[in-house]
Amino acid sequence: MKRNYSAFAEDIPAYSSPKAARETYADLKQLSAIPGHIYTRPELQILPGQRRFSKMPWLVPMLELLPPTSIGHLKEWGLSTVFVLAKNYNKLVHVWESVTAMVEIWHPQTNSFIFPEFEATILLEELEIMLGLPRYQRGEELAISYTVDQINSWSFLAYITTKKNDLYSMTSGIHVHLLPIAQWIISQCKRKTTNYTAIAKAAAICNCGVILFPEVDGAISFGNLSIIDSISEGMKIRQAVLGFLYAGLTSAALGVPFYGSIVALEL
Repeated sequence: MKRNYSAFAEDIPAYSSPKAARETYADLKQLSAIPGHIYTRPELQILPGQRRFSKMPWLVPMLELLPPTSIGHLKEWGLSTVFVLAKNYNKLVHVWESVTAMVEIWHPQTNSFIFPEFEATILLEELEIMLGLPRYQRGEELAISYTVDQINSWSFLAYITTKKNDLYSMTSGIHVHLLPIAQWIISQCKRKTTNYTAIAKAAAICNCGVILFPEVDGAISFGNLSIIDSISEGMKIRQAVLGFLYAGLTSAALGVPFYGSIVALEL
């Protein structure tokens, strides 16, 4: 039986604030069993570091200079949607209050959102559709589990440039900085070099670092760099993207700064 949408909408109370959400959904007190959960800490009205993702003024100008062949490589690797999102990143407006409300009902032990009458989570299939990632086909289950040699992140960067000064400017500690990589791409494009694959791999680092694996402003971890490298080898990364988002939600739910694909979460 179909139900009139307007009548259904009247049953949904308007969202006003994280505090009101806590007071309205008393059934969510089951989350209080999780030590340090944001639900048990009223002082966390605004998540620490929730506005840490800033605009990237260098991102769009860099992407606009990419040669068609390099863009073609990104499409072949299943990064078309990520490319479009990155190209429009400076136009995106994150509604942090909505993110806070979602974090309040996130259950780290089950990786699910606890609503008053049901639980829900973000599925791999949904992530594929939302971010346009390469999809698994039915029958590929046996091919999902495999063992590969560990990817050397330094060798991946060396594929882009072998100049020590460039490599050192691109890295610090466990992070890889995106701005120096973008500057390298811009210089290659302006010089009209034909190193299209290297340019595409460097652009994949910047795009995925901003859209899929944002952890700190303008940087990604070495571990995630290895995941991005696997894209060009034909491997599918949806598990890694979803796992990273789950980890970021758990971090925020326990009062630590949020990280993860805010774009995927809002979608």
